[in-house]
Amino acid sequence: MTIQKWFAVLVIALWGLPGPVAARTKTDALRGELLYSTHCIGCHNSQLHWRDRKAASNWASLKAEVERWQNTSGLGWREEDVTDVVHYLNNLYYRFPEPQADGASTAEATAPAHPR
Repeated sequence: MTIQKWFAVLVIALWGLPGPVAARTKTDALRGELLYSTHCIGCHNSQLHWRDRKAASNWASLKAEVERWQNTSGLGWREEDVTDVVHYLNNLYYRFPEPQADGASTAEATAPAHPR
């Protein structure tokens, strides 16, 4: 078999393997839960997230709230940390439409947060 055929077989074989995005999905959810339970649960309980006057009304406002509180607490989280916690909270409580993987977003996910 020639080098080109071996290369083609290798590319086809690797094509079906899960990539880094698929591999990080479960890790991201676990990291979000760990960060939230370590740094946030002391002041927040589930009532905060489902009460009538909750601050988050869409994906963007939920992310803004997580960002705001991690800054207030001086946690120094990276963008990935904030996003992991937002994913965790959204999956557990809110169920807001999430931005699409290609960077495009649904209209509700990118709508500005309601002013306080």
